[in-house]
Amino acid sequence: MSDDTTSHATNQDLLARLKHLAQPLVDSLDSRLRDQIDHRVDERVDASLSSRLSVIERAIADLDRAIKELEARFDTTN
Repeated sequence: MSDDTTSHATNQDLLARLKHLAQPLVDSLDSRLRDQIDHRVDERVDASLSSRLSVIERAIADLDRAIKELEARFDTTN
């Protein structure tokens, strides 16, 4: 084997070992980032749903009041 081939094989071996040693750290960071992203997305979805739900609740309350007013008018005319 020439020195270049031995050097290349040594570099490849060192690179493989480094990847093997670093993989748990990369996996851990990936998991943490995924959890943070999931948490932030959940917060945004909750805030958006809460906002939309409050609009719907107000609309239902308005409709309820309008129905009660109509019922009261109907009761007084009959």
